[in-house]
Amino acid sequence: MARDHLPTLHDWFVHTADQHTDAPALEIGDTRLSYAEVARTAQHMAARLVHLNGQERPRRVGLLTGRTAVAYAGYLAVQRLGATVVPLGPAFPVARNTRVTTAAALDAILTDGTCDHARLLPAPLLTITDDTLADLKDTPPPSLPAFPAAPDDLAYLLFTSGSTGTPKGVPVRHRNICAYLAHAVPHHGAGPGDRVSQTFDLTFDPSVLDLYAAWGTGATLVAATPRDLLRPVRFAADRALTHWNSVPSVISLAERLRALKPGSLPTLRRSMFCGEPLTLRQARAWAAAAVNSTVENAYGPTELTVTCAAHRLPADPADWPAPANGTVPIGRLHPGLEGRILDGELCVRGRQRFPGYLDPADDADRFLAPDGTKHDVPNAPTDAHWYRTGDRVATLTEGSTADGLLAPSTDLVHLGRVDHQVQVHGYRVELGEVEAALRSLPGVRDALVLALPTQDGSVELAAAFTGAAEQDPRNALRCRLPSYMVPARVLLVAALPLNGNGKVDRGAVAELVGPPPTRRT
Repeated sequence: MARDHLPTLHDWFVHTADQHTDAPALEIGDTRLSYAEVARTAQHMAARLVHLNGQERPRRVGLLTGRTAVAYAGYLAVQRLGATVVPLGPAFPVARNTRVTTAAALDAILTDGTCDHARLLPAPLLTITDDTLADLKDTPPPSLPAFPAAPDDLAYLLFTSGSTGTPKGVPVRHRNICAYLAHAVPHHGAGPGDRVSQTFDLTFDPSVLDLYAAWGTGATLVAATPRDLLRPVRFAADRALTHWNSVPSVISLAERLRALKPGSLPTLRRSMFCGEPLTLRQARAWAAAAVNSTVENAYGPTELTVTCAAHRLPADPADWPAPANGTVPIGRLHPGLEGRILDGELCVRGRQRFPGYLDPADDADRFLAPDGTKHDVPNAPTDAHWYRTGDRVATLTEGSTADGLLAPSTDLVHLGRVDHQVQVHGYRVELGEVEAALRSLPGVRDALVLALPTQDGSVELAAAFTGAAEQDPRNALRCRLPSYMVPARVLLVAALPLNGNGKVDRGAVAELVGPPPTRRT
């Protein structure tokens, strides 16, 4: 069966593993596993999950893992069962992981021992460490019946920041992700002998492209350890990576370390960045280091399955476009997607669009009816409904934000958000969720959270609050929110300043909080 007709994620791996049995499939730290070894390990893990669930196939499985081989074999084990993967963050607060476990109605959680609160979560727990995995890879696995998944079944369920203070569940069907992979994997251009980076946590959906850009082609997935993430250029060079995918802020980190020197990344052939705006300055710095690589900017919310548009820069920087905002265009929509602009906002529908949020109440104001009018929330969105991305865009050639349908060849430029959602180190953050968490703390009456630019072009959160809090509220927030959602700076004020309309003056609050400190280089 051709790759572009593979109906489920499990089919993508099996199709490749059958052809490249002894080829290296996974490399992380000192661990190296062939396709056959990864397949055997995943089969063992799948059998243990069935046993844990009373000899029944679990429907949804939480994956509570760090950057270990267990994480990646575990992902395959869940797909082997035709179940839904629900990635959890071992560094996330127990309260957040508990909310996700409950909302997703998990039948089981697979963990690797890296999370200190795993046993506190309300679901049966299976712990497999890397030491255990070393024994499994060489042991014949038990037989398991086939557990086929259908294209409309959920492949994975991710939880993103929610403006109401509660994470939103984003279910993605096999037909959504497989339609994306059918385009993205050949476009990424990996194959046997190539070495594909994995810099993303599994809670962040660009990780899925990395998994199957490797496992769908016979290439090797080279996963970064936490130490590797602090030295990205050394990681890419020492591991002789051929394909790179990360958030653009990695470029800024490499520049601060003075590691991104011309010609320092000679083995790279493809470089892709997503999750945040990629500036032209960042792209030039990376292109000078990765002299043999293309450079591409990709865009897409989780609801449209990993990425929905991309722009690959010409080989000669003299031919690069130069939008007024200094960012690389997000390009044109992928095949099988349709776009329209409404009041400056990009709306998209097509085969990659998710079916609607786990909680239908979250569909409010996120969809348009097929004719572009407001969606009637009590009814589930159909495939013909448009998803409102919340992103403002303009056409690259004309700079137009005029309403109307987009031609498939239209290149787009990202202009920012229509709401208070931001990207912090690639993660989507609703400022309203951080504000809700801050207001819920004892002694805090009101709060405003801002995303402010830093000296290196990235973004960090800052907050002002009123009340009588006796200690730095960030300590309490770390028990409720992931670290990337905790403001870097907070300021207690007597009152939040108001503008002439009686609304909170966000510009005045930004001045109160003050500019971020200059980062050392």
